[in-house]
Amino acid sequence: MSSKLIAIVAGVGPGTGASVARKFAATYPVVLLARKPESYEPLAKEINSNGGKAIGISTDVADSSSVKNAVQKIKEEFGNDVGAAAAIFNASGGFRRSPFLELPEDVFTSSLAVSATGGFHFSQATLPLLLKGVEQKSKYPPSLIFTGATASVKSNALMASFATGKWALRALSQSLAKEFGPQGVHVSHVVVDGVIDIERTKEWMKGMPKEAKLSPEGIANDYWYLHTQPVTNFTWEIDLRPAVEKW
Repeated sequence: MSSKLIAIVAGVGPGTGASVARKFAATYPVVLLARKPESYEPLAKEINSNGGKAIGISTDVADSSSVKNAVQKIKEEFGNDVGAAAAIFNASGGFRRSPFLELPEDVFTSSLAVSATGGFHFSQATLPLLLKGVEQKSKYPPSLIFTGATASVKSNALMASFATGKWALRALSQSLAKEFGPQGVHVSHVVVDGVIDIERTKEWMKGMPKEAKLSPEGIANDYWYLHTQPVTNFTWEIDLRPAVEKW
């Protein structure tokens, strides 16, 4: 395990966030960010009991002061010269199907606050650590990876709030990829096109085979693949979907 560089995962939950954290924890100490301790405490305990190192920090990515506080706690734990090998933004908000004329303003602004503004706060907070990872000659190019969705590229009816936030996050990631790629930071956006196989979706898509849902572990493997790409082969965007998913 690398003791000089860390991985940071924002939006740790029972699906993609947890699987990505486990994958990166095999190589780096990991920092788990979520609003509620119950979202990260069991995972941190699991990683630590398996020989890794994980700390959790209660963080609201939509709040700049909360994100800055998280960075301060990271430096207190790992030192002021800490660098990041990877930073994964897996947070999103505003997933609600609603006729547009009935869409509450707070639902719409929440999606922007978490997905777009949250992505902005997270990027400004972690990019200095990722650039430090470049200076410290990380084995793999330091990586900033954003979790997107079908709504990042295709806005369906009743999905105005979620899609607006996700489209904005995609635009942010593309801009950052063009600015920081030449500086050695690999910025990627992942379009997760389909239902992820987690407890919350257990009753969804009844009658379909298990393979009709995305595997969180499979998603984590793809994030690791992006992280290990050499500087000669940076991928900005990939899309993931089950073989049976219509697109």
